[in-house]
Amino acid sequence: MQRYLKNTYFIDHESNAIRAFVANIDFSAARTATEKAVRLYYAVRDGFRYNPHNISMQPEDFRASVQVQRSEGHCIDKATILAAAARAVGIPSRLGFANVTNHIGTEKLEKILGTHILVFHGFTELYLEEQWVKATPAFNAALCEKLNVEPLEFNGREDSIFQQFSRNGNRFMEYLHDYGSFDDLPFEQMIGEWKKHYPKLFTDETKQLIV
Repeated sequence: MQRYLKNTYFIDHESNAIRAFVANIDFSAARTATEKAVRLYYAVRDGFRYNPHNISMQPEDFRASVQVQRSEGHCIDKATILAAAARAVGIPSRLGFANVTNHIGTEKLEKILGTHILVFHGFTELYLEEQWVKATPAFNAALCEKLNVEPLEFNGREDSIFQQFSRNGNRFMEYLHDYGSFDDLPFEQMIGEWKKHYPKLFTDETKQLIV
């Protein structure tokens, strides 16, 4: 379990930026690790606006200490922040990744990507009450209201993954492929999967994902 508490290149929870973020969260009524995890989840979910259109190909930009200084981020950014914040308060954490389809509010992104499949969608796994539970803080509450889906809640005891249906019963999201769990962001694997699924978005000159 110690490997999931270590300070890593991407989950750099010992950084001043992550320590400052955690210090600003009110844990006064949180008596257990589960209660702390719930507070961390909502701080990340609603403290950063979800934005899937700004993705760097530079590894340093994926460090939690860099991401936490921004006002917005995509699913991997927010999952990494939550993983780092959890380790900062002594909760073992790891990252999980999957390919998903999102049927609402992604028309612009699908045109750019050339596919309806969102590759390497990120979420966090936290070790609480002797079990791993999934937490997905990507979609902030304001965005969920705009998309007419219920915000994804987290109680620290049950997996919290993307909503299957919108409020009016339309299909919202499906999981297609699970890459597994990692004690740090598998950067090279992530880039490799993006290149395989989104080849037209990469240029040899810049090595940047164009979104």
